Amino acid sequence: MPTPPPDLIQLTRAQVLQALRQLDAVGPRMPLSTVYDLVYKSRRYAPRAVAQLAYRLALGQPDAVWPLPAGAPTNQVLEKLSFTIATKRPTLENSPLLDGDVAAQEQMQELYTGPVPATPPAPVRRPVAEAPPAPAEVQEPLAHYAAPEPYAKPQALAELFMPEEKLDAALAALRRRRNLILQGPPGTGKTFLARRLAWLELGATDARRLELVQFHPSYSYEDFVQGFRPDGQGQFQLQNGILLNFCQRAAQDLERPYFLLIDELNRGNVARIFGELLLLLEADKRGPAHAVRLPYAPAGSPPFFVPENVHLIGTMNLADRSLAPLDYALRRRFAFVNLEPEFGAPLQQFLAAQGVPEAVVTRLTARLSDLNQTIADDPELGPDFYIGHSYFCQPPTNPAEASAWLQLILEQEIAPLLADYWLDQPAKAAQQRKKLLS
Repeated sequence: MPTPPPDLIQLTRAQVLQALRQLDAVGPRMPLSTVYDLVYKSRRYAPRAVAQLAYRLALGQPDAVWPLPAGAPTNQVLEKLSFTIATKRPTLENSPLLDGDVAAQEQMQELYTGPVPATPPAPVRRPVAEAPPAPAEVQEPLAHYAAPEPYAKPQALAELFMPEEKLDAALAALRRRRNLILQGPPGTGKTFLARRLAWLELGATDARRLELVQFHPSYSYEDFVQGFRPDGQGQFQLQNGILLNFCQRAAQDLERPYFLLIDELNRGNVARIFGELLLLLEADKRGPAHAVRLPYAPAGSPPFFVPENVHLIGTMNLADRSLAPLDYALRRRFAFVNLEPEFGAPLQQFLAAQGVPEAVVTRLTARLSDLNQTIADDPELGPDFYIGHSYFCQPPTNPAEASAWLQLILEQEIAPLLADYWLDQPAKAAQQRKKLLS
């Protein structure tokens, strides 16, 4: 019997949501597919397993077989129902459950961790439980940029508070070094800009070629590159980290760029987390010719390399005194772009376009500009401790509420910073707070 095209597979979003609830109700979620994940409310599922269960629920036949193969045919059906399909996080070849394109799984696994055994373990399937009744109406807001949309410089300039010359310079640095760090005080839009730089290079808001990770003090080499971690059976298995999974995806699509965004890069122990990246990040050290052996890799497995189409964009908060600066060996692998607060014409025009009254805009920009000048003049603080404009980028929709909105931000978000900035000078902190709120 010929396979019907994806357009003829009749599934509704409500049926797929019902399948997701049933998978959660049965117990631990099914292991992720090697090639694709369906991402919903921060949880991940094997797309074909979800489609299979939704199809059975739709037909009322517990033995019905989903007629489409894994991969693009199944993903197209789910994406048309506004579900997000991500290409990441492979399962190990000895996982008790496998889903998706097995040939592609084995090919990606072999690229970095050696060939899989000739006979993989037989799949194990959970019995389909009785489906709970579906709600009469399903309402879920769709995420902004959920589906890839074209993205170009005019859109970026409309969203960013920076001149075109500085945006061009940041793009040129990213293309030249392939590794870029956006650094500046808190609230200057570093992560916001990082995502849009990637979109400009991709030409679209394509989440499938973009990965975001945040470093923190507990983050390790085993999380980022490769290491032994416990599985669901209480045993330790060698598992690839985010970097290896991301590089595997990029290596299958060398004609197009891929972007790994690292938020709060200097909040982790960067030298320890990066490991071999100290060498492989350099623009002229990409590709198989510069591959190195990973310390956890099994004997005989292929060495690891960073594909030429992988780009890294990191963000660094300069105001946190608890963070150590990057060492020089890592620093010279990146180009750096400094970001500063913008309380001039771009922010004023943006707030005016949002309906914020002119008097409120004038008060906001005057108070914050004066406060930042005081911070810059303090020898123990300086420009790294500026207050950024991002605090004020979401004004209320009702112009009558703008004055109260500004006052709340100044009292609840900005004023507490002043007590920390001048911890040893409480009189000065109180003075600056009074000027800010008066």
